[in-house]
Amino acid sequence: MKTIALGISVGVITLLSACSSQSADKNTETPINVSVYSPQTSQQTGIRVSGQITSKQTATISTRMMGYVQKIHVKPGDRVNAGQLLISINGNDLKAKKQQALAMVTEAQAAEQNAKRDYERFTTLRQQNSVSEKEFENVELQYTSMKSKLKMAQEALNEINVHLSYSDITAPFTGTVTRKMIDEGSMANPGMPLLVVEQAGDLVVQASIPESDIQNVKVGDKADIEVKSIGESFSGTVIELSPSAYGTGGQYLMKVSPEKGKEKGIRSGMFANLTIKKDKKGELTDQRLMVENSSLVNRDQLTGVYVVDKQNQAVLKWIRVGKESNGRTEVLSGLNPDDKIIKQADGKLYNGKKVTLSK
Repeated sequence: MKTIALGISVGVITLLSACSSQSADKNTETPINVSVYSPQTSQQTGIRVSGQITSKQTATISTRMMGYVQKIHVKPGDRVNAGQLLISINGNDLKAKKQQALAMVTEAQAAEQNAKRDYERFTTLRQQNSVSEKEFENVELQYTSMKSKLKMAQEALNEINVHLSYSDITAPFTGTVTRKMIDEGSMANPGMPLLVVEQAGDLVVQASIPESDIQNVKVGDKADIEVKSIGESFSGTVIELSPSAYGTGGQYLMKVSPEKGKEKGIRSGMFANLTIKKDKKGELTDQRLMVENSSLVNRDQLTGVYVVDKQNQAVLKWIRVGKESNGRTEVLSGLNPDDKIIKQADGKLYNGKKVTLSK
């Protein structure tokens, strides 16, 4: 029994010595030098939304007749003038009907002229009391009937001409062909989109304003437009604002017109960021924190930064980030303005790592 007790005592002493040694090692861990900085405060005035550049006027070209596409005279990227022929649709059946209608008009004209001459003769005879009142009325009625039939034949011809006009589709305004949705030989149906033409020159940025901000936006407000794809920024003006969000999930459609002469290089379809400016009476302030991109730590789909706490230990804070600009990233949440962010470290960082601040 004494031997067993002695063994247990030795084991306990050994375990306590090991724990004490580990605790001492941790307490005597060598701190690493780090350089820190405070997040930059970015104070922006206005409402920020994303939008897309579109043409001020866009037309989807279609037809009201059914027929095979005989010829497409343009291709995407072509500039067209108002009235220029775009697509020819086979209208042989309508052309045959037009010839029939022309024949009917010719026949009706001859009958109307014959009835007119009879009416004029009987008018003279009636004045001489050479024909009865009943005979004159019959001739007058015949003349009126022939005039009506001629009118009907002419209107039938006009209707066919209208339908034929949809076989030769022309440009509604001067612009650029941006899309082609049908090929030669395909069957065109009434209302089927064939081409898209966008007005040349005038471009606008189309965006949606949430209902929480719509009361702070009005037509005439100034806006900053940023097109990241070409690295350009310019100013603009709100020219259109939808009064209703019905069917859009609480989003109000807005259009911003870029400043003339400043929109060089932008194309329809590009994405843009908008900041709606406000005057001092209706000023909207949005304060955001900015951190340097080199400080960001990415793990899986999470983003964080190391900060120094009051015990001079490195602590990893997970943050929600926003837009990136000029080597800095916007922090939407998870960071305080007085946090000390670790910019550089002389060793590996992890939660609880002792650090010393470089001077």
